[in-house]
Amino acid sequence: MAEAVFHPPRRKRRVFETYDAPFPVGVGGKDFRMCRAEIINNNVIVRNPEDIEQLYNKGYFGKGANKNMPIITSKKYQRRVQWAKSILQEQGFDDGSVTRILENYTKPLELPLLKEDGTEPTGNSCNRMGPNTELSRQSSTDTGNVGALSAENENAGCKQARLEGDPACAPVAICGSKEQQQRDSKERAEASCQEHGFLVCCGCEAKKSVEQQSCETIESKECAPEYVLVEEEDEGSLHPEGDSAHEQENLVKKEKLVCRRNPFSISEYLQLSLEEAFFLVYALGCLSIYYGEEPLTILKLWEVFSEVKPNFKTTYMAYHYFRSKGWVPKVGLKYGTDLLLYRKGPPFYHASYSVLAELVDDSFEGSLRRPLSWKSLSGLNRTTANASKELMLCYLIRPSDMTEKEMSTPECMKRIKVQELIVSRWVSSRERSEQDEF
Repeated sequence: MAEAVFHPPRRKRRVFETYDAPFPVGVGGKDFRMCRAEIINNNVIVRNPEDIEQLYNKGYFGKGANKNMPIITSKKYQRRVQWAKSILQEQGFDDGSVTRILENYTKPLELPLLKEDGTEPTGNSCNRMGPNTELSRQSSTDTGNVGALSAENENAGCKQARLEGDPACAPVAICGSKEQQQRDSKERAEASCQEHGFLVCCGCEAKKSVEQQSCETIESKECAPEYVLVEEEDEGSLHPEGDSAHEQENLVKKEKLVCRRNPFSISEYLQLSLEEAFFLVYALGCLSIYYGEEPLTILKLWEVFSEVKPNFKTTYMAYHYFRSKGWVPKVGLKYGTDLLLYRKGPPFYHASYSVLAELVDDSFEGSLRRPLSWKSLSGLNRTTANASKELMLCYLIRPSDMTEKEMSTPECMKRIKVQELIVSRWVSSRERSEQDEF
């Protein structure tokens, strides 16, 4: 058997995030935070925004959508407008009222950004920014619209956004005046209500004073509207690539980013895989998983997850092993494997290995979950190689004297041994060329 050759991970070209920590727990219990998750339809869901930020930014646990000023296409934005229109029509509003409400709520908002010297640049269009740029607040002296662009950064004031490696492209948003806040609160009172729907003209906020509405809009994260950057075509940017009549037909379309309110808010949550959730509970102790109002114990989770996913014990042992080695394992379903191994995290590097996990005995025998023929193994290896990854077989060796009772608790991992095997494709032409060199 040949010795495996280590290939360094391929770093991604564009990285917009900074690496915080490998795990959401500090050394010596510093800055420890107990997060909460729920089991919903056999899935582990995290809803608290602070817990989501803690688990994803420190270790890249789970998968979810980023809610900080997303950039969407004009087609997707119009689709959300249609969804909001359908909801308003179901609530009994006529077409004229629905059109007026949506036009007022989704009108473009200007982004007057500060230059480095503190002056405000001219121009009415939204400048292009990176996908991870965060804006805390914005105001417009022309339209009088103001709002909190990032709900998590409202109380922090005007915060300078940044991109890793390029702090010069980070704009600073301006906080609005009190009159602008009052005017915007009045518009939201006519267009939105949290108790009766996202866009409803119920007038329930009219009972409150204008100052109270403005204060609640700034302090409450739930009442603040959600903002998005919409990719729209710049009408004045169409110009031919050449001077000839034939080249004038090929017009270059430029796009600009326009800030608008999101008429149909999609709630954000973080979905953890069963392996990630159990690792956070069992290995790190920084997560509590609830079913209803009752938190589940480690033994109960081991039992429940094994019923939901019959091969959970095998995949978790492999996950626990590679996480302890410093890798960031993710679900490898799209490549036909159990796990994908990333260095540091998916935002920084491409996956290096696709892992198949199998639980065997001392003689490397047992009821394999996925019996591979030479044809299926060759096809899987070819698929993995085409994605610039390597196929790894992870054998979890179980002692022959281990009983099923011992396997009913996670303490059985103390007696499990791990054997890794990297499968590489042998190319005859490459072998002959190497022999000719000698």
